[in-house]
Amino acid sequence: MALTLSKKAQAVKPSSTLAITAKAKEMKEKGIDVVGFGAGEPDFNTPDNICEAAIKALKDGFTKYTPASGTLELRKAISEKFKYNNLNYEPDQIVVSNGGKHSLTNVFSTILNPGDEVIIPTPYWLSYPEIVKLADGIPVFVRADKSQNYKITAKQLEDACTDKTKALILNSPNNPSGMVYTREELEAIAEVVVRKDIYVVSDEMYETLIYGDEEHISIASLNDEIYKRTITCNGVSKSYAMTGWRIGYTGSTKEIAKVMGSIQSHQTSNPNSIAQKAALEALVGPQDFVKSMKKEYERRRDYMSERIANMKHISAVKPQGAFYVFVDISKTFNKTYKGHRINDVDNLAKILIEDYKVAVISCDDFGFNDHIRLSYAISLENIKKGLDRIEEFLEQLT
Repeated sequence: MALTLSKKAQAVKPSSTLAITAKAKEMKEKGIDVVGFGAGEPDFNTPDNICEAAIKALKDGFTKYTPASGTLELRKAISEKFKYNNLNYEPDQIVVSNGGKHSLTNVFSTILNPGDEVIIPTPYWLSYPEIVKLADGIPVFVRADKSQNYKITAKQLEDACTDKTKALILNSPNNPSGMVYTREELEAIAEVVVRKDIYVVSDEMYETLIYGDEEHISIASLNDEIYKRTITCNGVSKSYAMTGWRIGYTGSTKEIAKVMGSIQSHQTSNPNSIAQKAALEALVGPQDFVKSMKKEYERRRDYMSERIANMKHISAVKPQGAFYVFVDISKTFNKTYKGHRINDVDNLAKILIEDYKVAVISCDDFGFNDHIRLSYAISLENIKKGLDRIEEFLEQLT
């Protein structure tokens, strides 16, 4: 019998966001002046108090195994944090993991059986369908158009449900659109979820990055019935500029948390011990950093949105949260550049990086093959430079 690899593993798509970021980095290392709009992480350093907590953990010898679901100390702090979302999760309902992706992997490994369907509103973060498929689930995509601010309706959810539907993924604020679901929208979706008796996997990783008068509402906080059916996912990566520390966490029923903890105990033993101490400090320490980072992102968002609104051939709905602008480039498809028609988003992205030294994220892998994602988690200086180059490109189209 010939040696072969797993068909499931081979079917997994590599992350296009990581690929374009790596390409831009490689070009920069060669001395090429590239502006990279691909960043999916804050461009701020982790605050000093958090780093100092990690150093203290090292010096104190806190380098051994911890409980599989995370230290009790950290889970208590997360329990207190959830109260700000009007959520009551006891420490034994919380599982700390090695990052947000790991949390989602734990969730779907716990709730899915082979053939179960998971409804994924489009546009979506590109890792969702891959994580679902790795857990033997079937992604079912429901498109939310620009006309509805890229948010699905309760009716769309209901129409997509079948007898195989197991869960809905809800991401608010959304990556890549930056849109935020209102209380009224969440109440309507929750009513369908309860009636259909399915789970909601609520990814709230960007909750602290909401601008203007918008408000973050955790769907699990609406009533007891939706609470029982929701797994709330969050982490410290975006809020505290801790992407590399790899700490995510979930709040759920005790039954789900117990199974997730058991799975994690075999897969990774426990989250990184030192990073747990750092995450504890992030949650219980001063929160001034979060406010100042949000203020700076809002400034960049406003600048980028205004610039794009005045450019030819592209448009965008002003994001309400996260740090991305989701740009509709469909009108470029009937244009030509240097005598060649621009016929797809990947072609446009290729021209931008090769001819204009601007790296953008093609959103084909996010479910929209006529959009790009621009991150404003880069300096305002680079945002200006990059947008100047994009505008120069657009001016060349005929």
